[in-house]
Amino acid sequence: MAKSKQEIIGYCLKCREKRVMSSTSAEFNRRGSPITRGVCSVCGTRMALTGRTKAHEGLEKPKPKSKPKRGNLVIVESPTKARTIRRILGKDYRVLASYGHVRDLLRSRLSVDIENDFTPEYRVPNEKRKVIKTLKQAVEESELVFLATDLDREGEAIAWHIAQATGLEPERTKRVVFHEVTQDAIRSAFANPSEMNDSLIDSQQARRIVDRLVGYQISPILWEKVRNRITAGRVQTVAVRMVVEREREIEAFVPQEYWTIEVELNRELPADEPNPSFRAKLHRIRGEKPDLTGQDQVDPIVAYLKTAQYQVEDVRLGKRRRNPTPPFITSTLQQTAFGRLGFRARRTMRTAQQLYEGVEINGQSHGLITYMRTDSVYSAPSAVQLARKWVKSNFSDDYLPKKPRFFRAKARLAQEAHEAIRPTMVSRTPDSIKHALSSDQYKLYDLIWRRFVASQMAAAVYSTQ
Repeated sequence: MAKSKQEIIGYCLKCREKRVMSSTSAEFNRRGSPITRGVCSVCGTRMALTGRTKAHEGLEKPKPKSKPKRGNLVIVESPTKARTIRRILGKDYRVLASYGHVRDLLRSRLSVDIENDFTPEYRVPNEKRKVIKTLKQAVEESELVFLATDLDREGEAIAWHIAQATGLEPERTKRVVFHEVTQDAIRSAFANPSEMNDSLIDSQQARRIVDRLVGYQISPILWEKVRNRITAGRVQTVAVRMVVEREREIEAFVPQEYWTIEVELNRELPADEPNPSFRAKLHRIRGEKPDLTGQDQVDPIVAYLKTAQYQVEDVRLGKRRRNPTPPFITSTLQQTAFGRLGFRARRTMRTAQQLYEGVEINGQSHGLITYMRTDSVYSAPSAVQLARKWVKSNFSDDYLPKKPRFFRAKARLAQEAHEAIRPTMVSRTPDSIKHALSSDQYKLYDLIWRRFVASQMAAAVYSTQ
Protein backbone atom coordinates (compact mmCIF):
# COMPACT_ATOMS: atom_id res chain seq x y z
CA MET A 1 0.00 0.00 0.00
CA ALA A 2 1.31 3.49 -0.87
CA LYS A 3 0.20 7.08 -0.25
CA SER A 4 -0.81 9.10 -3.32
CA LYS A 5 0.07 12.79 -3.75
CA GLN A 6 -2.02 13.12 -6.93
CA GLU A 7 -5.32 15.02 -6.54
CA ILE A 8 -8.07 12.47 -7.13
CA ILE A 9 -11.72 13.32 -7.60
CA GLY A 10 -14.49 10.85 -6.78
CA TYR A 11 -18.24 10.84 -6.17
CA CYS A 12 -19.35 11.36 -2.57
CA LEU A 13 -22.55 9.53 -1.76
CA LYS A 14 -23.38 11.88 1.15
CA CYS A 15 -22.71 15.14 -0.71
CA ARG A 16 -24.18 13.64 -3.89
CA GLU A 17 -21.59 15.30 -6.08
CA LYS A 18 -17.97 14.95 -7.08
CA ARG A 19 -15.45 15.92 -4.40
CA VAL A 20 -11.69 15.88 -4.01
CA MET A 21 -10.54 12.80 -2.10
CA SER A 22 -8.15 13.31 0.80
CA SER A 23 -6.00 10.81 2.71
CA THR A 24 -5.90 8.64 -0.42
CA SER A 25 -4.11 5.32 -0.68
CA ALA A 26 -3.57 3.09 -3.76
CA GLU A 27 -4.08 -0.64 -3.33
CA PHE A 28 -5.53 -3.79 -4.90
CA ASN A 29 -8.76 -5.45 -3.82
CA ARG A 30 -9.18 -9.17 -3.17
CA ARG A 31 -9.77 -9.83 -6.86
CA GLY A 32 -6.52 -8.14 -7.79
CA SER A 33 -8.18 -5.03 -9.33
CA PRO A 34 -6.58 -1.57 -8.68
CA ILE A 35 -8.54 0.73 -6.35
CA THR A 36 -7.94 4.05 -4.57
CA ARG A 37 -9.43 4.59 -1.12
CA GLY A 38 -9.85 7.92 0.74
CA VAL A 39 -12.34 10.29 2.38
CA CYS A 40 -14.37 13.25 1.17
CA SER A 41 -12.45 16.49 1.78
CA VAL A 42 -15.74 18.25 2.70
CA CYS A 43 -17.78 15.84 4.85
CA GLY A 44 -15.25 13.13 5.67
CA THR A 45 -17.31 10.27 4.17
CA ARG A 46 -15.29 7.25 3.03
CA MET A 47 -14.83 7.05 -0.73
CA ALA A 48 -13.39 4.53 -3.18
CA LEU A 49 -12.45 4.87 -6.85
CA THR A 50 -11.65 1.92 -9.11
CA GLY A 51 -8.98 2.11 -11.78
CA ARG A 52 -5.20 2.30 -12.04
CA THR A 53 -3.40 5.55 -11.14
CA LYS A 54 0.26 6.59 -11.04
CA ALA A 55 0.32 5.64 -7.37
CA HIS A 56 -0.22 1.99 -8.37
CA GLU A 57 3.05 1.91 -10.32
CA GLY A 58 5.62 -0.22 -8.51
CA LEU A 59 3.05 -1.88 -6.27
CA GLU A 60 3.11 -5.67 -6.30
CA LYS A 61 -0.18 -7.15 -7.30
CA PRO A 62 -1.32 -9.66 -4.63
CA LYS A 63 -1.71 -13.24 -5.67
CA PRO A 64 -5.31 -14.44 -5.50
CA LYS A 65 -5.92 -16.87 -2.71
CA SER A 66 -6.44 -20.36 -4.04
CA LYS A 67 -9.72 -21.83 -2.99
CA PRO A 68 -9.63 -25.19 -1.22
CA LYS A 69 -10.46 -28.09 -3.50
CA ARG A 70 -13.83 -29.73 -2.90
CA GLY A 71 -13.36 -33.29 -4.06
CA ASN A 72 -14.22 -34.60 -7.51
CA LEU A 73 -16.51 -33.11 -10.13
CA VAL A 74 -18.56 -35.02 -12.72
CA ILE A 75 -19.98 -33.23 -15.76
CA VAL A 76 -22.72 -34.89 -17.82
CA GLU A 77 -25.00 -33.61 -20.55
CA SER A 78 -28.47 -33.74 -19.00
CA PRO A 79 -29.83 -33.02 -15.52
CA THR A 80 -31.75 -36.32 -15.58
CA LYS A 81 -28.56 -38.31 -15.98
CA ALA A 82 -26.92 -36.08 -13.36
CA ARG A 83 -29.51 -37.07 -10.75
CA THR A 84 -29.08 -40.78 -11.50
CA ILE A 85 -25.28 -40.65 -11.36
CA ARG A 86 -25.30 -38.51 -8.21
CA ARG A 87 -27.37 -41.17 -6.45
CA ILE A 88 -25.03 -43.96 -7.53
CA LEU A 89 -21.70 -42.23 -6.79
CA GLY A 90 -22.68 -40.69 -3.48
CA LYS A 91 -21.54 -37.53 -1.68
CA ASP A 92 -17.87 -37.81 -2.71
CA TYR A 93 -18.74 -36.58 -6.20
CA ARG A 94 -20.35 -33.34 -7.27
CA VAL A 95 -22.41 -33.88 -10.46
CA LEU A 96 -23.38 -31.02 -12.82
CA ALA A 97 -25.02 -30.90 -16.25
CA SER A 98 -23.84 -28.98 -19.31
CA TYR A 99 -27.29 -29.14 -20.97
CA GLY A 100 -25.80 -30.36 -24.25
CA HIS A 101 -23.29 -28.42 -26.34
CA VAL A 102 -21.55 -25.44 -24.73
CA ARG A 103 -19.77 -24.04 -27.81
CA ASP A 104 -20.64 -23.76 -31.47
CA LEU A 105 -19.74 -21.97 -34.67
CA LEU A 106 -20.93 -18.38 -34.94
CA ARG A 107 -24.35 -18.16 -36.57
CA SER A 108 -23.78 -14.77 -38.15
CA ARG A 109 -21.02 -15.88 -40.51
CA LEU A 110 -19.34 -18.95 -41.99
CA SER A 111 -16.98 -19.31 -38.97
CA VAL A 112 -14.66 -21.61 -40.93
CA ASP A 113 -11.33 -20.25 -42.15
CA ILE A 114 -11.08 -21.88 -45.57
CA GLU A 115 -7.69 -20.30 -46.25
CA ASN A 116 -6.21 -21.55 -42.98
CA ASP A 117 -6.71 -25.33 -43.05
CA PHE A 118 -10.49 -25.01 -42.46
CA THR A 119 -9.96 -23.85 -38.88
CA PRO A 120 -13.33 -23.48 -37.06
CA GLU A 121 -14.16 -20.41 -34.98
CA TYR A 122 -16.11 -21.33 -31.84
CA ARG A 123 -17.94 -19.22 -29.30
CA VAL A 124 -20.08 -19.81 -26.22
CA PRO A 125 -23.71 -18.95 -27.12
CA ASN A 126 -25.39 -16.33 -24.96
CA GLU A 127 -27.83 -18.87 -23.54
CA LYS A 128 -24.91 -21.05 -22.32
CA ARG A 129 -22.78 -18.37 -20.66
CA LYS A 130 -24.42 -18.85 -17.27
CA VAL A 131 -23.88 -22.62 -17.53
CA ILE A 132 -20.20 -22.14 -18.39
CA LYS A 133 -19.75 -19.71 -15.51
CA THR A 134 -21.14 -22.30 -13.09
CA LEU A 135 -19.03 -25.11 -14.58
CA LYS A 136 -15.88 -22.99 -14.60
CA GLN A 137 -16.24 -22.15 -10.94
CA ALA A 138 -16.90 -25.80 -10.08
CA VAL A 139 -13.84 -26.89 -12.11
CA GLU A 140 -11.61 -24.44 -10.20
CA GLU A 141 -12.84 -25.85 -6.89
CA SER A 142 -12.38 -29.54 -7.77
CA GLU A 143 -9.38 -31.85 -7.62
CA LEU A 144 -10.35 -34.15 -10.52
CA VAL A 145 -12.96 -33.54 -13.19
CA PHE A 146 -14.70 -36.54 -14.80
CA LEU A 147 -16.28 -35.81 -18.17
CA ALA A 148 -19.14 -38.34 -18.42
CA THR A 149 -20.86 -37.22 -21.62
CA ASP A 150 -22.28 -39.75 -24.08
CA LEU A 151 -19.94 -42.30 -25.65
CA ASP A 152 -20.42 -41.34 -29.30
CA ARG A 153 -18.42 -38.71 -31.21
CA GLU A 154 -20.99 -36.04 -30.36
CA GLY A 155 -20.53 -36.73 -26.67
CA GLU A 156 -16.75 -36.83 -27.06
CA ALA A 157 -16.82 -33.43 -28.75
CA ILE A 158 -19.04 -31.99 -26.00
CA ALA A 159 -16.52 -33.18 -23.41
CA TRP A 160 -13.69 -31.49 -25.34
CA HIS A 161 -15.65 -28.24 -25.68
CA ILE A 162 -16.36 -28.25 -21.93
CA ALA A 163 -12.65 -28.65 -21.19
CA GLN A 164 -11.77 -25.84 -23.60
CA ALA A 165 -14.45 -23.43 -22.37
CA THR A 166 -13.68 -23.95 -18.66
CA GLY A 167 -9.87 -23.94 -18.99
CA LEU A 168 -9.64 -27.47 -17.59
CA GLU A 169 -6.06 -28.74 -17.44
CA PRO A 170 -5.36 -32.17 -19.05
CA GLU A 171 -3.72 -33.51 -15.88
CA ARG A 172 -6.97 -33.04 -13.96
CA THR A 173 -9.20 -34.39 -16.74
CA LYS A 174 -10.66 -37.89 -16.69
CA ARG A 175 -12.97 -39.31 -19.38
CA VAL A 176 -15.53 -41.95 -18.44
CA VAL A 177 -17.99 -43.71 -20.76
CA PHE A 178 -20.68 -46.30 -20.07
CA HIS A 179 -23.25 -48.07 -22.23
CA GLU A 180 -25.96 -48.11 -19.58
CA VAL A 181 -26.84 -45.93 -16.59
CA THR A 182 -26.73 -48.68 -13.97
CA GLN A 183 -24.83 -48.98 -10.73
CA ASP A 184 -22.39 -51.65 -11.92
CA ALA A 185 -21.68 -49.95 -15.27
CA ILE A 186 -21.08 -46.51 -13.72
CA ARG A 187 -18.87 -47.72 -10.90
CA SER A 188 -16.83 -49.78 -13.36
CA ALA A 189 -16.43 -46.77 -15.65
CA PHE A 190 -15.26 -44.49 -12.82
CA ALA A 191 -12.85 -47.15 -11.60
CA ASN A 192 -11.27 -47.29 -15.08
CA PRO A 193 -11.23 -43.72 -16.51
CA SER A 194 -9.52 -42.99 -19.84
CA GLU A 195 -8.34 -40.05 -21.91
CA MET A 196 -10.38 -38.15 -24.48
CA ASN A 197 -10.43 -39.68 -27.95
CA ASP A 198 -8.91 -37.17 -30.38
CA SER A 199 -10.11 -39.15 -33.40
CA LEU A 200 -13.76 -38.91 -32.33
CA ILE A 201 -13.35 -35.20 -31.59
CA ASP A 202 -11.82 -34.54 -35.01
CA SER A 203 -14.55 -36.62 -36.65
CA GLN A 204 -17.32 -34.54 -35.08
CA GLN A 205 -15.56 -31.30 -35.97
CA ALA A 206 -15.19 -32.44 -39.57
CA ARG A 207 -18.92 -33.22 -39.76
CA ARG A 208 -19.79 -29.83 -38.28
CA ILE A 209 -17.49 -28.00 -40.68
CA VAL A 210 -18.85 -29.84 -43.73
CA ASP A 211 -22.39 -29.07 -42.53
CA ARG A 212 -21.51 -25.41 -42.40
CA LEU A 213 -19.67 -25.31 -45.73
CA VAL A 214 -22.48 -27.11 -47.56
CA GLY A 215 -25.40 -25.58 -45.68
CA TYR A 216 -24.34 -21.97 -46.14
CA GLN A 217 -24.33 -22.47 -49.91
CA ILE A 218 -27.41 -24.69 -50.31
CA SER A 219 -29.78 -23.13 -47.75
CA PRO A 220 -30.16 -19.77 -49.60
CA ILE A 221 -31.33 -21.72 -52.66
CA LEU A 222 -34.02 -23.40 -50.56
CA TRP A 223 -35.12 -20.02 -49.20
CA GLU A 224 -35.60 -18.82 -52.77
CA LYS A 225 -37.14 -21.97 -54.29
CA VAL A 226 -39.01 -23.62 -51.39
CA ARG A 227 -39.63 -21.44 -48.34
CA ASN A 228 -37.76 -19.27 -45.86
CA ARG A 229 -35.98 -20.39 -42.68
CA ILE A 230 -35.27 -23.98 -43.73
CA THR A 231 -31.75 -25.35 -43.93
CA ALA A 232 -29.87 -28.13 -45.71
CA GLY A 233 -26.56 -29.70 -44.75
CA ARG A 234 -24.45 -32.62 -45.90
CA VAL A 235 -27.19 -35.23 -45.24
CA GLN A 236 -30.09 -33.28 -46.75
CA THR A 237 -28.03 -32.43 -49.83
CA VAL A 238 -27.43 -36.12 -50.58
CA ALA A 239 -31.13 -36.87 -49.97
CA VAL A 240 -32.12 -34.12 -52.42
CA ARG A 241 -29.87 -35.66 -55.07
CA MET A 242 -31.42 -39.10 -54.50
CA VAL A 243 -34.91 -37.63 -54.90
CA VAL A 244 -33.89 -35.86 -58.11
CA GLU A 245 -32.32 -39.01 -59.59
CA ARG A 246 -35.38 -41.07 -58.70
CA GLU A 247 -37.67 -38.48 -60.24
CA ARG A 248 -35.65 -38.63 -63.46
CA GLU A 249 -36.02 -42.43 -63.50
CA ILE A 250 -39.78 -42.08 -63.09
CA GLU A 251 -39.99 -39.60 -65.95
CA ALA A 252 -37.95 -41.89 -68.21
CA PHE A 253 -39.98 -44.98 -67.34
CA VAL A 254 -41.86 -46.61 -70.23
CA PRO A 255 -45.01 -48.39 -68.90
CA GLN A 256 -45.70 -51.94 -70.09
CA GLU A 257 -49.11 -53.56 -69.75
CA TYR A 258 -49.42 -56.96 -68.05
CA TRP A 259 -52.26 -58.97 -66.49
CA THR A 260 -52.64 -61.64 -63.83
CA ILE A 261 -55.44 -64.22 -63.64
CA GLU A 262 -56.70 -65.79 -60.40
CA VAL A 263 -59.65 -68.10 -59.71
CA GLU A 264 -61.45 -68.69 -56.43
CA LEU A 265 -62.17 -72.39 -55.87
CA ASN A 266 -63.94 -74.59 -53.34
CA ARG A 267 -64.83 -78.28 -53.08
CA GLU A 268 -68.03 -79.84 -54.38
CA LEU A 269 -69.88 -80.41 -51.10
CA PRO A 270 -73.50 -80.21 -49.97
CA ALA A 271 -74.69 -76.70 -49.24
CA ASP A 272 -75.11 -77.32 -45.50
CA GLU A 273 -71.45 -78.27 -44.97
CA PRO A 274 -68.73 -75.69 -44.41
CA ASN A 275 -66.76 -75.22 -47.59
CA PRO A 276 -63.90 -72.73 -47.36
CA SER A 277 -62.57 -71.38 -50.64
CA PHE A 278 -59.02 -70.74 -51.73
CA ARG A 279 -57.40 -68.83 -54.55
CA ALA A 280 -55.26 -70.24 -57.34
CA LYS A 281 -53.08 -68.15 -59.66
CA LEU A 282 -52.58 -69.07 -63.32
CA HIS A 283 -48.93 -69.90 -64.09
CA ARG A 284 -49.14 -72.13 -67.18
CA ILE A 285 -51.81 -73.22 -69.65
CA ARG A 286 -51.35 -76.40 -71.70
CA GLY A 287 -47.78 -76.56 -70.38
CA GLU A 288 -46.78 -73.12 -71.62
CA LYS A 289 -46.48 -69.76 -69.90
CA PRO A 290 -49.37 -67.58 -71.18
CA ASP A 291 -48.88 -64.20 -72.83
CA LEU A 292 -50.85 -61.76 -70.67
CA THR A 293 -49.69 -58.43 -72.11
CA GLY A 294 -53.12 -57.28 -73.29
CA GLN A 295 -56.84 -57.78 -72.86
CA ASP A 296 -57.05 -59.47 -76.27
CA GLN A 297 -54.89 -62.32 -74.93
CA VAL A 298 -56.62 -62.44 -71.54
CA ASP A 299 -60.31 -62.63 -72.56
CA PRO A 300 -60.11 -66.03 -74.36
CA ILE A 301 -58.25 -67.58 -71.42
CA VAL A 302 -60.78 -66.24 -68.92
CA ALA A 303 -63.66 -67.63 -71.01
CA TYR A 304 -61.98 -71.04 -71.11
CA LEU A 305 -61.30 -71.05 -67.34
CA LYS A 306 -64.92 -70.27 -66.55
CA THR A 307 -66.03 -73.57 -68.09
CA ALA A 308 -63.03 -75.65 -67.00
CA GLN A 309 -63.04 -78.44 -64.39
CA TYR A 310 -60.44 -78.12 -61.62
CA GLN A 311 -58.66 -80.87 -59.74
CA VAL A 312 -56.10 -80.70 -56.92
CA GLU A 313 -53.29 -83.09 -57.83
CA ASP A 314 -50.97 -82.63 -54.86
CA VAL A 315 -50.84 -80.93 -51.46
CA ARG A 316 -47.41 -80.42 -49.95
CA LEU A 317 -47.32 -79.95 -46.20
CA GLY A 318 -44.17 -78.71 -44.57
CA LYS A 319 -42.66 -76.63 -41.81
CA ARG A 320 -40.72 -73.41 -42.04
CA ARG A 321 -38.37 -72.20 -39.34
CA ARG A 322 -37.77 -68.52 -38.71
CA ASN A 323 -34.89 -67.44 -36.51
CA PRO A 324 -35.39 -64.38 -34.28
CA THR A 325 -34.09 -61.01 -35.41
CA PRO A 326 -31.17 -59.34 -33.59
CA PRO A 327 -31.73 -56.68 -30.92
CA PHE A 328 -32.33 -53.16 -32.14
CA ILE A 329 -29.72 -50.79 -33.48
CA THR A 330 -30.49 -47.11 -34.03
CA SER A 331 -31.81 -47.46 -37.57
CA THR A 332 -33.94 -50.57 -36.98
CA LEU A 333 -35.41 -49.03 -33.81
CA GLN A 334 -36.45 -45.93 -35.74
CA GLN A 335 -37.92 -48.00 -38.59
CA THR A 336 -39.86 -50.36 -36.30
CA ALA A 337 -41.11 -47.55 -34.06
CA PHE A 338 -42.42 -45.73 -37.11
CA GLY A 339 -44.07 -48.83 -38.59
CA ARG A 340 -45.69 -50.09 -35.37
CA LEU A 341 -46.10 -46.97 -33.22
CA GLY A 342 -46.16 -44.18 -35.79
CA PHE A 343 -43.20 -42.46 -34.09
CA ARG A 344 -41.03 -40.25 -36.24
CA ALA A 345 -37.27 -40.49 -35.78
CA ARG A 346 -37.00 -37.43 -33.53
CA ARG A 347 -39.78 -38.66 -31.25
CA THR A 348 -38.22 -42.11 -31.06
CA MET A 349 -34.76 -40.81 -30.17
CA ARG A 350 -36.09 -38.29 -27.66
CA THR A 351 -38.02 -41.03 -25.85
CA ALA A 352 -35.07 -43.44 -26.03
CA GLN A 353 -32.82 -40.74 -24.52
CA GLN A 354 -35.20 -40.48 -21.57
CA LEU A 355 -35.15 -44.26 -21.06
CA TYR A 356 -31.35 -44.30 -21.24
CA GLU A 357 -30.72 -41.39 -18.87
CA GLY A 358 -33.08 -42.64 -16.20
CA VAL A 359 -36.72 -42.76 -15.16
CA GLU A 360 -38.01 -42.24 -11.61
CA ILE A 361 -39.25 -45.56 -10.23
CA ASN A 362 -40.29 -45.84 -6.58
CA GLY A 363 -38.36 -42.72 -5.65
CA GLN A 364 -35.12 -43.60 -7.47
CA SER A 365 -33.94 -42.93 -11.00
CA HIS A 366 -33.01 -45.99 -13.08
CA GLY A 367 -31.55 -46.21 -16.58
CA LEU A 368 -33.81 -48.64 -18.44
CA ILE A 369 -31.98 -49.23 -21.74
CA THR A 370 -28.44 -49.20 -23.06
CA TYR A 371 -27.14 -46.35 -25.21
CA MET A 372 -29.48 -45.75 -28.13
CA ARG A 373 -27.01 -44.52 -30.77
CA THR A 374 -25.29 -47.67 -32.02
CA ASP A 375 -24.88 -49.76 -35.15
CA SER A 376 -23.84 -52.93 -33.28
CA VAL A 377 -26.10 -55.93 -32.63
CA TYR A 378 -23.73 -57.33 -30.00
CA SER A 379 -25.04 -57.97 -26.48
CA ALA A 380 -22.94 -58.54 -23.38
CA PRO A 381 -22.73 -62.24 -22.36
CA SER A 382 -24.04 -61.39 -18.88
CA ALA A 383 -27.16 -59.79 -20.38
CA VAL A 384 -27.68 -62.77 -22.70
CA GLN A 385 -27.49 -65.21 -19.80
CA LEU A 386 -30.03 -63.20 -17.79
CA ALA A 387 -32.38 -63.20 -20.80
CA ARG A 388 -32.05 -66.98 -21.18
CA LYS A 389 -32.69 -67.42 -17.47
CA TRP A 390 -35.86 -65.28 -17.72
CA VAL A 391 -37.13 -67.23 -20.76
CA LYS A 392 -36.52 -70.56 -19.02
CA SER A 393 -38.33 -69.50 -15.84
CA ASN A 394 -41.33 -68.01 -17.67
CA PHE A 395 -41.66 -70.52 -20.55
CA SER A 396 -40.71 -74.14 -21.10
CA ASP A 397 -37.34 -75.42 -22.32
CA ASP A 398 -38.85 -75.76 -25.81
CA TYR A 399 -38.66 -71.98 -26.17
CA LEU A 400 -34.95 -71.83 -25.33
CA PRO A 401 -32.21 -72.62 -27.89
CA LYS A 402 -29.45 -74.99 -26.81
CA LYS A 403 -26.77 -72.30 -27.15
CA PRO A 404 -26.91 -68.54 -26.51
CA ARG A 405 -27.44 -66.43 -29.61
CA PHE A 406 -24.75 -63.87 -30.45
CA PHE A 407 -25.23 -61.62 -33.47
CA ARG A 408 -22.74 -59.77 -35.63
CA ALA A 409 -23.39 -56.62 -37.62
CA LYS A 410 -23.42 -56.88 -41.40
CA ALA A 411 -22.08 -53.35 -41.86
CA ARG A 412 -18.34 -53.37 -42.53
CA LEU A 413 -17.64 -50.30 -40.35
CA ALA A 414 -20.00 -51.13 -37.48
CA GLN A 415 -18.76 -50.18 -34.00
CA GLU A 416 -18.65 -53.66 -32.43
CA ALA A 417 -17.28 -52.22 -29.18
CA HIS A 418 -20.75 -50.82 -28.47
CA GLU A 419 -23.77 -52.86 -27.51
CA ALA A 420 -27.14 -53.17 -29.18
CA ILE A 421 -30.12 -51.36 -27.71
CA ARG A 422 -31.44 -53.61 -24.97
CA PRO A 423 -33.02 -53.35 -21.49
CA THR A 424 -30.51 -52.94 -18.68
CA MET A 425 -32.45 -55.49 -16.59
CA VAL A 426 -34.56 -58.05 -18.46
CA SER A 427 -36.40 -58.86 -15.22
CA ARG A 428 -37.77 -55.29 -15.27
CA THR A 429 -40.70 -56.12 -17.57
CA PRO A 430 -42.70 -53.36 -19.27
CA ASP A 431 -45.89 -54.15 -17.35
CA SER A 432 -44.08 -54.10 -13.99
CA ILE A 433 -42.98 -50.47 -14.46
CA LYS A 434 -45.84 -49.20 -16.62
CA HIS A 435 -47.06 -47.00 -13.74
CA ALA A 436 -43.79 -45.05 -13.78
CA LEU A 437 -43.60 -44.47 -17.54
CA SER A 438 -45.30 -42.05 -19.88
CA SER A 439 -47.30 -43.47 -22.78
CA ASP A 440 -44.44 -42.99 -25.26
CA GLN A 441 -41.86 -44.39 -22.83
CA TYR A 442 -43.93 -47.50 -22.16
CA LYS A 443 -44.58 -48.21 -25.85
CA LEU A 444 -40.94 -47.83 -26.84
CA TYR A 445 -39.57 -49.74 -23.85
CA ASP A 446 -42.04 -52.56 -24.55
CA LEU A 447 -40.77 -52.68 -28.15
CA ILE A 448 -37.11 -52.81 -27.07
CA TRP A 449 -37.70 -55.33 -24.27
CA ARG A 450 -39.69 -57.76 -26.46
CA ARG A 451 -37.16 -57.58 -29.30
CA PHE A 452 -34.24 -58.41 -26.98
CA VAL A 453 -36.01 -61.26 -25.17
CA ALA A 454 -37.20 -62.71 -28.49
CA SER A 455 -33.62 -62.62 -29.82
CA GLN A 456 -32.68 -65.25 -27.21
CA MET A 457 -35.62 -67.59 -27.86
CA ALA A 458 -35.88 -70.65 -30.12
CA ALA A 459 -36.77 -70.32 -33.78
CA ALA A 460 -40.46 -70.00 -34.64
CA VAL A 461 -41.93 -72.97 -36.57
CA TYR A 462 -44.70 -72.42 -39.15
CA SER A 463 -46.82 -74.99 -40.99
CA THR A 464 -46.80 -74.50 -44.76
CA GLN A 465 -48.75 -76.06 -47.64
